[in-house]
Amino acid sequence: MFYYLLKYVLLGPLLRVVFRPRIEGLEHVPATGPAIIAGNHLSFSDHFLMPAVLKRRITFLAKAEYFTGPGVRGRLTAFFFRSAGQIPVDRSGKEAGQAAIREGLGVLAKGELLGIYPEGTRSHDGRLYKGKVGVAVMALRAGVPVIPCAMIGTFEAQPPGKVIPNVHPVVIRFGKPLEFSRYAGMEHEKAVLRAITDEIMYAILSLSEQEYVDEYAAVVKAGQAAAKGEKERRFPRAPLS
Repeated sequence: MFYYLLKYVLLGPLLRVVFRPRIEGLEHVPATGPAIIAGNHLSFSDHFLMPAVLKRRITFLAKAEYFTGPGVRGRLTAFFFRSAGQIPVDRSGKEAGQAAIREGLGVLAKGELLGIYPEGTRSHDGRLYKGKVGVAVMALRAGVPVIPCAMIGTFEAQPPGKVIPNVHPVVIRFGKPLEFSRYAGMEHEKAVLRAITDEIMYAILSLSEQEYVDEYAAVVKAGQAAAKGEKERRFPRAPLS
């Protein structure tokens, strides 16, 4: 119940005023039945903008950190995510990927829409990164279509680290459903999973027109953080006198 209160009364109208989203290709989202919506991930606001424009309810697999943040901001974030029906997923450890798949398949088994960001994390620089194969596993096991989605302008509206978003127009573009029944029963074939995931990412790329990076975003982020730490270790700032 609170999901629809957020969507139509509390949060949805505000998001439409701030971001002025233009919706394209909404007819590609099925009116009934299970499906995966796979999108690029540029901003914290993506979690709220897509549900605000869809006619159907959508459930995202969200990182567990969104539900455990400290302080007032952390509690508010957790409240909004829980109220929006989002599912926390622990991304640490060897079982993290399997846990996410189980949760996603549970949503699809109920005939609902499942939202996934195949990159696995927000883009830190606005580019599109290599997708993880979990989306392919779920598409094959559940036998559901994948609708590619591009969020355009959300990086400029609310880039990583910015709490109060800028007033900036946003485009949310849905593509034609991708169907993978030709690969039925092959969800354990690594080459097949990679081919499906790459096809999904190419569809997102075609919609978003981002620059593509054939590396995982998390790996690039970790490398940049390590390089920054090494630079600060080698060239520490002089204390202010």
